[in-house]
Amino acid sequence: MSNPIDHNAAWARRDLERVWHPCTQMKDHEALPPLPIRSARGVWLEDFNGQRYIDAVSSWWVNLFGHSNPVITAALKDQLDTLDHIMLAGMTHGPAVELAEALTRLAPDPLTRCFYADNGSAAVEAALKMSFHYWLNRGETRPRFISLSNSYHGETLGALAVGDVPLYKSTYGPLLLDNIVVPGPDCFGRPEGVSWREHSEAAFAAMEETLERHAHEVSAVIVEPLVQCAGSMRMYDPVYLTRLREACDRHNVHLIADEIAVGFGRTGSLFACEQAGIAPDFMCLSKGITGGTLPLSVVLTSETVYQAFYDDYVNMRAFLHSHSYTGNALACRAALATLSIFESRDVLAEVRAKGAAMEAAAAELLDHPNVGDIRRHGMIMAIELVRDRDTLEPFDWRERRGRRIHKYALTQDVLLRPLGDVVYFMPPYVINDDEIARMVGAAIRGIDIAVRD
Repeated sequence: MSNPIDHNAAWARRDLERVWHPCTQMKDHEALPPLPIRSARGVWLEDFNGQRYIDAVSSWWVNLFGHSNPVITAALKDQLDTLDHIMLAGMTHGPAVELAEALTRLAPDPLTRCFYADNGSAAVEAALKMSFHYWLNRGETRPRFISLSNSYHGETLGALAVGDVPLYKSTYGPLLLDNIVVPGPDCFGRPEGVSWREHSEAAFAAMEETLERHAHEVSAVIVEPLVQCAGSMRMYDPVYLTRLREACDRHNVHLIADEIAVGFGRTGSLFACEQAGIAPDFMCLSKGITGGTLPLSVVLTSETVYQAFYDDYVNMRAFLHSHSYTGNALACRAALATLSIFESRDVLAEVRAKGAAMEAAAAELLDHPNVGDIRRHGMIMAIELVRDRDTLEPFDWRERRGRRIHKYALTQDVLLRPLGDVVYFMPPYVINDDEIARMVGAAIRGIDIAVRD
């Protein structure tokens, strides 16, 4: 009997002859080829050999309601028969208008204006430029921004400049603007007996001191509310955002909330900022906005900011920033379909319940000698591996133990993508209890294998 044809190998070979993958050392694929995916439905991805895998990371955190979701797919098919794309300069279309109306109804006051872009980094770029330009139109030059240690806001140059993850940033240092980094409220490694709230509130002293010294030259503070996702899924308490909003008001500095990864329910509320009871001056949204189907991003801001640019043409105060696919009709229609699912059922209650189920499934790791922390906001959960639980000494990053977990999980039909030695889960909201058990169980067994010397 002949051996079955390995269709995956054929596709991987063709891929490696031509494709350069993102965030990847391509030489790694000599040992572990890229995984070719033929189709996807719900939480499951299927390769060209018919093997299925739970998408435990929502395909880089974009998928909310499962792959090939029938509500979103039907909306896209309908839109494709009507209008695919027109430029949004001097023109408009129904999905762009309706989405802006819907988002501004959902967003906290006073966010009443939507500026479209096509990915998360582009939204951050637009927000940074918009904030700087606002002050310039007011007669002030404020060339600096403040961000938190361990932050990540994207990989275009402006977004990269306000990030603080050396893996992405250090190479490009000479190209970047002069950003101010403040020690953040990350609750990992806090003193024993200190709560998340106490630690996060105490951490705000550094931000207050920085604002007192630099507010006159700063356009905005930019933060990822509650979870620093690319920064190893480090988390903090909402009280930090409450204090930050108060301080930005007091020092007359904008607040930019980068909700690209945490928006649309990931933390258990529609927007993470809601848990602090605040509204930023700019809110950046992307990733889950289209349910993981098409690229789209939005910057929401206030009427006050909008009016600073509203003037006669000859005064040259317009915000001249653009992308060819700004406000793409298909993407906007997908976003409207995604929002309709939130309206049709209590998604946020489901997120909170399933997040708790994920945490319960990982309970056996609470006393594991190589688990330094298990943390969660909503349906974002992370398990931090350490060499020594008592001292929180990390493993040598060159040992790549997280990669061992990734390879093992694939044999268990689960796609995990650890951030270094941090195993995290951010699955689509449609995952069920059996799939949660399978997903977390694969990680638990993978951890036991990965920590062996």
